[in-house]
Amino acid sequence: MLRNVAAVLLDGVNPFELGVVCEVFGIDRSDDGLPVYDFAVVSAQGPSVRASTGFTLGTEHGLERLETADLITVPAGASYASREFPPEMLDALRRAVDRGARVLSVCSGVFVLAAAGLLEGRRAAVHWKHAEELSRRYPHLTVEPDVLYVDEDPVITSAGTAAGIDACLHLVRKEQGPEVANRIARRMVVPPHRDGGQAQYIERPLPEPGGDSVAGALVWMEQHLDEEVTVEQLAARAHMSPRTFARRFQQETGTTPYRWILRQRVLLAQHLLERTDETVDAIAGRTGFGNAAALRHHFVRAVGTTPQSYRRAFRGPEAA
Repeated sequence: MLRNVAAVLLDGVNPFELGVVCEVFGIDRSDDGLPVYDFAVVSAQGPSVRASTGFTLGTEHGLERLETADLITVPAGASYASREFPPEMLDALRRAVDRGARVLSVCSGVFVLAAAGLLEGRRAAVHWKHAEELSRRYPHLTVEPDVLYVDEDPVITSAGTAAGIDACLHLVRKEQGPEVANRIARRMVVPPHRDGGQAQYIERPLPEPGGDSVAGALVWMEQHLDEEVTVEQLAARAHMSPRTFARRFQQETGTTPYRWILRQRVLLAQHLLERTDETVDAIAGRTGFGNAAALRHHFVRAVGTTPQSYRRAFRGPEAA
């Protein structure tokens, strides 16, 4: 059942991520024939908490309100990736799951669920910026850094900011059907389901080589992404044998020449899709993929969405 929903807050809560769960579950849309949730905002630290942007939020509910919730949401907050959490809050979350309730985190709220031990042996989503830290602190969970959300019922985790909307609508769709989720999304003026994952939003600058023995080849490769190139040609530029060059390249970049140049071609394609009106065919030529079909194939594998969808996401539907 999905009737009784609570959002639990700590000092430093992020207003947008709190707003996401308030918008989905806290608004009375009965005039549209939609479900009305018994929604409450709960403080884990007294009658008021301070938001990350400097204002104070007051609430009449303490942790006891979580005991009756079907769903407990944990919005992100400042320094959640490195802070300690109140033991009584973690206990309340564990009791909720034990009695059959669900918990849902938005962005760095996942660190609260992990600290409560609710992600042991489970997969989890988090903002790509926090993925490495989450993996380091909690090695017994599997971080999915490219997805918008992960449903490991009864635990649902979502990536950064707006991905919380995706996770909340997913749960509504799962429990109350696509019509309800679609109508809530329409009222919110958001897509009921987004294609792709957060890989399309990750900034990946060109990697810095760990030494200078292949640096010249890296610069040349970056400047000639539209050309076919072999390891033998690159090795000759670096004045090495192909075998030595391949080994040094792996040591200094962490990948192979083929994978490195493929990734740079995708990065260039992303740049051109975001900032130019060139056709996908033209971009395929400029990036060394040769044709739109090859570009689409590699782009979907690397970014999780098509070139056309990526351009719409960053430039609006008129640019598709």
